[in-house]
Amino acid sequence: MSTPHVVVVMGVAGTGKTTIGPLLAADLGVPYAEGDDFHPPANIAKMSAGTPLQDADRWPWLDAIGQWAHGRAELGGVVSSSALKRSYRDRLRAAAPGAVFLHLAGDRELIERRMAERKGHFMPTALLDSQFATLQPLEPDEAGVTVDVSGTPQEITARALAALRSLER
Repeated sequence: MSTPHVVVVMGVAGTGKTTIGPLLAADLGVPYAEGDDFHPPANIAKMSAGTPLQDADRWPWLDAIGQWAHGRAELGGVVSSSALKRSYRDRLRAAAPGAVFLHLAGDRELIERRMAERKGHFMPTALLDSQFATLQPLEPDEAGVTVDVSGTPQEITARALAALRSLER
């Protein structure tokens, strides 16, 4: 991408946001911010206990991510955030109007298998159904692209870069 954008890597848990985000940031030559690091401790505790977050839980988290993205406007950056609902993406765009979304998408079976294989993450596979139920894919009027998460992290990142570059044309 020739113009510095803030790319929000979005999708349900287990799609690879934490893996693809840093790879994408490295390829773009911009910093990466892990969206989970913006969660207040109460949110982590809820999710660790298998309790889905409510919108009221998410607003401070989204505002913190939006503030980071705003600070990176014109400089570029990559940040992860599930950004499952349009209203969440709208809130992020309100803080960082130039943000572009990269929706990592895949079938439930693949994502559940990847979640089961990862170690040390607070999000249990039991919350995957609520994630898919909440997911509202990108709409045509939203700046962003959807990329399939099958394949290696390098293959996914290459597809993501190509898709993001296509937005600039």
